[in-house]
Amino acid sequence: MKRKPVNNFSNKNNQKFPKKRPYTGDKNISKKMKTVLVQPHPKFKDIYVGRNKEDVLLTKNMNPGVSVYNEKRVSVKSGQEIIEYRTWNCYRSKLAAGIVSGLDNIYIKKGTTVLYLGAANGTTVSHVSDIVGEESLLYSVEFSKRTGSDLISLAMTRKNIVPIIADARRPQDYRMIVPMVDVIFSDVSQPDQTKIVMDNARYFLKDGGKILISIKASSVDSSVPAEKVFTNEVNWLRKHDFKPKELVTIEPFEKNHAIITGSYKPTNKTSYQ
Repeated sequence: MKRKPVNNFSNKNNQKFPKKRPYTGDKNISKKMKTVLVQPHPKFKDIYVGRNKEDVLLTKNMNPGVSVYNEKRVSVKSGQEIIEYRTWNCYRSKLAAGIVSGLDNIYIKKGTTVLYLGAANGTTVSHVSDIVGEESLLYSVEFSKRTGSDLISLAMTRKNIVPIIADARRPQDYRMIVPMVDVIFSDVSQPDQTKIVMDNARYFLKDGGKILISIKASSVDSSVPAEKVFTNEVNWLRKHDFKPKELVTIEPFEKNHAIITGSYKPTNKTSYQ
């Protein structure tokens, strides 16, 4: 399993990757967005890099003309078509932070069916919605009714988002809504988060499907160093039908946070579906 504690855009094996200062958030982006050069991300399909005074992550806006969380938008003319992109703030999205911090694979691209646990008000969900496209579905689970109302409002403008206001600890409550999925992304910041992922995987994740878990060390165990927490979570996954692939810390975007990725290979072939 790969461990990558370094956070930067550099990639010695790919000279096309940006050499300029990496994206650190919306507040320092030039307002003169007409000067930005948009290029496909060198590692991830359906994600883009905007070259300006600072490099920025971008996704192609599914709903042109509309911002989700006051993020800046970039319009680029391609032939007779004008394509709009949305900036993806690494300080407001752990998935974006993981990409910048060196993840080799996020397993999410056009056509991927995703179950998102801990969707909150939909900041990251909106970018995943851009990535997977209109032909796929993004099942988004959020426990809080307050933030869930924002998620529902977002789903009204993005038809590939299925909002589910429910407890991720009880996947049986939404088993009639969610089919088998390709990827589970989890950001629930609970002590038993890896077990929550396992329980949902047993209901919904395809054999060989992928997981991405955002781990907040202090939410799991504040009495031991963060590195120890991450190692313990990886070992737990190994014992419960998962094969961890990567462990990437995402500082300075989030302190004592890491993203763990892996694949699912259940020993018991019978799912709960």
